[in-house]
This record gives sequence, C-alpha cells and structure tokens, in this order.
Amino acid sequence: MTWQFTLTGLLIGILVGLTGMGGGALLTPILVLVFGFKPTYAVGTDILHGAVFKTFGAARHRRLGNVHARLTLWMFLGSGPMSLIGVALAGWLAHTYGDGVQSAEGYAIGAALVLGAAGLVAKTFVKRGVQPSDAPFALRRKDKLRAVLIGAVFGFIVGLTSVGSGTFFGLVMVLVYPLTIARIVGTDIFHAAALLWVAGLGHLVQGNVDLHAMAWLLVGSIPGIWLSSRFTVQVPQDALRLGLAGVLALSGVKLLNVPAASYVIAIGLGLGLTAFVVWLATGRRGVQSRRHEAERNDDPGAAAARRDRDRVRSDPAPEARA
Repeated sequence: MTWQFTLTGLLIGILVGLTGMGGGALLTPILVLVFGFKPTYAVGTDILHGAVFKTFGAARHRRLGNVHARLTLWMFLGSGPMSLIGVALAGWLAHTYGDGVQSAEGYAIGAALVLGAAGLVAKTFVKRGVQPSDAPFALRRKDKLRAVLIGAVFGFIVGLTSVGSGTFFGLVMVLVYPLTIARIVGTDIFHAAALLWVAGLGHLVQGNVDLHAMAWLLVGSIPGIWLSSRFTVQVPQDALRLGLAGVLALSGVKLLNVPAASYVIAIGLGLGLTAFVVWLATGRRGVQSRRHEAERNDDPGAAAARRDRDRVRSDPAPEARA
C-alpha cells in the first residue's frame, strides 16, 4: 500500500498546518487500526515522520513571524531530555510486557484529550489570556519555569506514546500564555519539530521505525502542511480554537475505542470540512463586497451623486421653505 499512506499523510498535514495539533493523536491509531502496525512500530514511525514534516511547517510559521523563539527554547529544555526517557520506557515496557500495555495508555490519553477539548471549548468563551494582537510578550522567571515543567511532562508523554506534540502543548499555551492563536500554533509546531527529532532518532536507534511507510506518508503530509499553514493567519481566532477542540475530541474518541468510533470521526471530519468550505465561501463574498464598496467610495462621480442624494433628502425644497 502506497497511495493509502500518501492520502493519510495529506490529511494529517492539512490538520497540523491549520491547527498545530492532531498528528500523533490521529496517525498512531490509524497506523495500528487501519494498516495493522504493531503499536511500538506505529509510535516510532509516527514520531520520526512528524519530525520531518513538521520541520517544513516550522520553517513556514517562522517565516510568517508566528513563532515565540524564547518560549520554544525553554519548553525544549524540558521536553528534549524527558522524551528520550519516554522512548526508553516504551521500549522496556514493550520488551517486558508486550504491546498490550499501550492499550491502557491509549485509554488514559484518550480521556485526557476529550477533557482537554471540553476545556478548550470553554476557553473560546473566556476572552482572558489570549491576546487579540501580536503585542510583545517578555518571559518572566515564572514563565520560564512553567515552560520547562510543561516541556518535561508532555515531552515524556510524546516519547512514550507519540501523542501530545501538537495537542497538549498547544492546549496549555492557550491556557497559560498571553499569545494569539496564530502564534500559539506557530510556536507549537516549531517546538514539536525539535522535540520529535530527538524522540524520533531515539526510536530509530531502537529499530521502531518503518522507513518505507514513513517515506510515503511524507509524500502527502509535506504538501498538506505547507499549503494549509498559511490559513492560520486568516482564520478567525474563535473558529480556529474550536477547530483545535474538534481535533482533540476526535483523537480522544479514537483512543478510547468508543462504539462506532470510526463513524463518529468520519462525521466530525465531514462537518469540519463543510464548515471550512462555508467559511471560505462567505469570506470570499465578504471580500468582494468590501472591494465593491471601496471602488464606489473611490469613484468621484458616485461620491458626488451620493452627496446630491443626501442634499435632496436632508434639505427641504426651496418652495417648501418659502
């Protein structure tokens, strides 16, 4: 199977480019349930694949100015080393207890994703914490300590399960740091690229990566993240935040193995794509109407006609005044 991997990679690339999350949370279950991968190989392949294709998205967001470099560095100081500990623990658990141990981890992470989605939806209606503009944000000492702690906790989870590089970090940044959603997404992807290179090379050394599948996934995911990442600047913040919550919820449903999970995810993705298409259509009509209004304002004849009409409406006729 080759084109199936490429199509899957394209879907993952579009989701990550738009939201900064969803890669590991969706790709690992897809590799296990759809393509029949052993969980250990699914995790290793997913992490190294994410390292390569998120590097392209990170470069794109860096060029767009969506990355808070200092926050990325402080998070990586905690996430890099702890991800290697997670990789080592995953290998030890698989060797000692077999791949079945990851089912319990999947249930726990799935529940966390669903709870995170609920919190992110609530955050949509709480305007405190998220900046409406790109005002500078200088890290204080407590912000740096939080960043290292956040990186250590979730970096360990990423190394162990591949889930969280674009899920937990983005959610926590929304709740903790006063940044715009577009900058949170860019910072999240940039940090995830660095983190996944460390964890991915660790899995590669342990022999947990299917290089053939990873190559075909990249054929679809690299164009997907490159093309879709530009929409993070244009999508309204509330809509993008709800999109993040949708990805979290669908990922949690998949990991929890709820009844008819595949149908729930398919319906959710369908609704999300429909909403995105509707937004594109309404946004284009809005741009055209504003352009026409601007052209009318720039037309001297139209402006004079409007003034004449306004004068006729506002001034009584001379005969009436007489």
